[in-house]
Amino acid sequence: MQEQNINIAVVRWLNEVVIGLNLCPFAGKPTQENRVRIFISTANDDELLLQDLQREMELLDEKPASELETTLVVIPGHLQDFFDYNQFLNWAEKMIKRNGWTGIYQLATFHPNYCFAGAEPEDAENLTNRAPYPILHIIREASLEKALQYYKGVEEVPENNKKRIEALSDSEREKLFSYLMK
Repeated sequence: MQEQNINIAVVRWLNEVVIGLNLCPFAGKPTQENRVRIFISTANDDELLLQDLQREMELLDEKPASELETTLVVIPGHLQDFFDYNQFLNWAEKMIKRNGWTGIYQLATFHPNYCFAGAEPEDAENLTNRAPYPILHIIREASLEKALQYYKGVEEVPENNKKRIEALSDSEREKLFSYLMK
C-alpha cells in the first residue's frame, strides 16, 4: 500500500507539475508512450542506493530508448535532508564515471526541499525542482541531444519555468504542491 501511494504521488507530480506546467518540454511524449520507469528504492543508506542506481542504469543499457526512455529513482526512505542529498550526488557521479557511463547518462535532481544555489529556500523558482520525494532522474544523453535538435530555445527553459511558477496563484500552488504542505 505504501509503495502504491508513493507511486501515485510521483505520477501525479509528473503529470500535473512537470508535464502540466511544461517544466520539461521533453517529458510528455515518453510519458504518454509509457517509456518512463518509476523505480521506488527501498535503500536506507548510500551504498544500497548506489546499487539501485547502478542496476537502473544497467537496465537502461539492456533496453532500447524506444522501449524504456528514462527512469525516475524515487528515494522515500533516505536522503530526506537536502544537504545529504546533494552530498550523495558526488557519489552518484563517481559511480557513473567508474562504470563508463559519462556521456551516456546524466542525472536530473528533484527533492522536496530543493534550493538552487543563490536562492532563498522560500523562493518560488525552487518549486520547479521540488518533488514529493527525493528523486534521481536518469536521462539518456543521446536522447536529450536528439530532442534538443527539435526544440528551439532550450536555454530559455529555466527562466520560463521560473516565470511560470511565479505566475501561479496561491491556490494553484497549494493544489499543485500539496505534498509540500504536509
